[in-house]
Amino acid sequence: MSEDRVRFCTQCGAPVEMQERFGRQRPVCPRCGWIYFADPKVAAAVIVEQDGRLLLVRRTMKPHIGAWTLPAGFVDAGEDPARAAEREALEETGFQVRVTRLLDVISGREHPSGADIVLVYLAEITGGLLQPGDDADQAEFFLPDSFPPLAFEATRKAVERWQAGEK
Repeated sequence: MSEDRVRFCTQCGAPVEMQERFGRQRPVCPRCGWIYFADPKVAAAVIVEQDGRLLLVRRTMKPHIGAWTLPAGFVDAGEDPARAAEREALEETGFQVRVTRLLDVISGREHPSGADIVLVYLAEITGGLLQPGDDADQAEFFLPDSFPPLAFEATRKAVERWQAGEK
């Protein structure tokens, strides 16, 4: 939840006030002193390569409906981010994958419902059949010179790292 939507203290129920704390304006309870700190949203993505081609999925959700991105999604509280990346790959592509290593950590929220941090993993296919699902209506492998329009700056950065040979 964003700080501007916090109206009441979770400890005592009193209305909060915006006050300067730890270098920025934050919701603070004037009664008990509780301070609201927003947790960052974390997403995990996979780069899956096959015969020099990169696996991408086409989005069915806002923002960027119809644009392409890496298989990715939010990490649940308490979930290992690498397992989240593997889960998202299965949900969106039908492939079971195994994360082999972390490629990059990309920060910067691109839209209000987006992630603050994207962990990009390299992964290899271990099973399954290519079949789009969840919030993707297509899943395909693309050669580097034939990428479709990409949805996010984080995707573009990760793809650039992959193309630069950082495998």
